[in-house]
Amino acid sequence: MTDPRLRHGRASLAFCFLSQGVAFALLVTRIPAIQELYGISDALLPLFLAAVPVLAGAGSALTERVVRRVPVSAVLRWTQPVVLLSLLGVAGGDELWQMAVALGVFGLSVGALDASMNMLGVSLQRAYGRSIMLGFHAAYSLGGIVGASLAWAGAHWDLALVVSYLPVVVVLVPAALAGSRWYVDEDRAVVQEGEVDPAGDTLAFRLLLPLCLVMTFAYIGDSTVSNWSAKYLQDVLGGSEELATVPYNAFMVTTLVGRAVGDPGVRRFGAVAVVRCGAVLAAAGFAVVAVAPGAWVGMLGFTLLGLGLCVIVPQTFAAAGRLFPGAGRSDSAVARLNVFNYVGFLVGSPLVGVLGDVWSYRGAMLVPMVLILVTLVYARSFGDGSARYGGGYERPRVVDVGRGGNEV
Repeated sequence: MTDPRLRHGRASLAFCFLSQGVAFALLVTRIPAIQELYGISDALLPLFLAAVPVLAGAGSALTERVVRRVPVSAVLRWTQPVVLLSLLGVAGGDELWQMAVALGVFGLSVGALDASMNMLGVSLQRAYGRSIMLGFHAAYSLGGIVGASLAWAGAHWDLALVVSYLPVVVVLVPAALAGSRWYVDEDRAVVQEGEVDPAGDTLAFRLLLPLCLVMTFAYIGDSTVSNWSAKYLQDVLGGSEELATVPYNAFMVTTLVGRAVGDPGVRRFGAVAVVRCGAVLAAAGFAVVAVAPGAWVGMLGFTLLGLGLCVIVPQTFAAAGRLFPGAGRSDSAVARLNVFNYVGFLVGSPLVGVLGDVWSYRGAMLVPMVLILVTLVYARSFGDGSARYGGGYERPRVVDVGRGGNEV
């Protein structure tokens, strides 16, 4: 039987992931409204949008240092309310400098939040002894769907941004603070002789580098869908404006579905097989999008993309925890790996845009396809053949649950 303390920690962390998904979706889906509210020109808008992932990367790097001195749960407990309140700050200002400050706080705190919640997720998976990381990211995807739906409602009824955001913040801030009392920290481990410490070791960098590349390529694919799917369906595949809103929604739904069933897949087949399958599915999705004769076939491609990409990022974090066991080492590895999340977002959108302008948008879709396929080369970084749960630190089953037993 699982320790009740771990079950409570898992539920509270899942709610944290869900809340973060809601907050991020509320920001990115209302960018046109934010632009209109502050009178930001089209030329200036990309600078503000690029500032968020840059500051988030800085926040993630800073978190690596902070958690050497304070528990990860403390960072997570206080950064989540800051993310939500800064979101309200973006909506509630009337001067450009106010928006810039609020957006800057949002970026820094999002980086710290992303890093710390994945740190806790990795340590909880180690304590559970089986794959649970995909479930946390499924909660994030569900939050994204909820946030995007709330944003649609706000736009549909022409609500002011502050009116649209305020009820969400009022509900989520106290709920997140209440849930944070059940976060479970892992005992801080001392690096033993012969163990690799990612805080400043050349060997550690070489071990982590393949996962950093996989993380970057996965987010290049993700940002391609989020930034270009609507335009591609409408301008290249001849879909209507209304139909052009469907691909990203389909991508989000299939991402949720894939992550919801992903952990049992990792437990049965191992992380290497699941990641390879995800990479092939995602590459097939990009290939279908690139050659699609019309909008409906294009939507099929974006659906495949969701099913494929959804497993890669959670398993990349889990693999970092396997390579660097122990709270201090895995925390450092996760923080450094998380920076490449934002690198992928920064590279992905302009990469496709430039290639689309100088070549073709169909051809541009083949570039993230090739990058995702590189994941197959690095698949061994996710575990060996005996790692049935996706990490060498995870315990085997002692009783086959298919015969009515329990896991321990």
